[in-house]
Amino acid sequence: MLEIPLSRDELRAAILETVRRCGLRDAYIRPVISRGVGDLGLDPRKCRRATVVIIVDTIQLYPKEAYERGLRAITATTRKVRPDALSPQAKTLNYLNNIMARLEANQAGVEEAIMLTADGYVCECSADNLFIVRAGAVWTPPAYLGILKGITRGAIIELAAKIGVPLAEQVFTLHDVYTADECFLSGTGAELGPVVEVDARPIGTGRPGPLSARFLRAFRELVRTDGTLVYPEQVVEGRA
Repeated sequence: MLEIPLSRDELRAAILETVRRCGLRDAYIRPVISRGVGDLGLDPRKCRRATVVIIVDTIQLYPKEAYERGLRAITATTRKVRPDALSPQAKTLNYLNNIMARLEANQAGVEEAIMLTADGYVCECSADNLFIVRAGAVWTPPAYLGILKGITRGAIIELAAKIGVPLAEQVFTLHDVYTADECFLSGTGAELGPVVEVDARPIGTGRPGPLSARFLRAFRELVRTDGTLVYPEQVVEGRA
């Protein structure tokens, strides 16, 4: 059996100590746990002790001006891996599927790529969760479609109740995105970014919308002051 070198409390203490030594007051934290030293085979039993690496650094997924004018996205031809083939809740470093979608965004000269399920429903972006606004209500894809349940996504869901905005975890299609009043994405590095164009189609007015701005203000106030909706032991990496 693989031996884990740190308990949950020890890992938390190691993360805090790493942050202290880095001296960063606003940082991105990524603990990476591998199966450790062993041979090139696939059998994990050949690696007796896991290796833990804690990365603390700054991160910026999109340029500042992209937030001011809004982000642009395309629909990726690369589909999400089916959740019954590989659980999206297993947060691994196997990003090939997402990287292929990201390459499509790069080739199109836009900031993000929206990924669909095998059945054609909107799932998530290559590195972020997705939300749309329709008639004052917010929709986001449900977890069972195969999305990663990001911590920032969870905070936005709780903030919606706090600020009195209706929010539903609901299945929807690209047509719903194209005809939405607003669209925004969320993630650890991205925080919350308004999407103003998808597949060269303007979303709403083609500018960041009022609800997107309201959620961004509420989220930034949350993480810089209150923090009660963010659970430190869960903020480990990726779409927190």
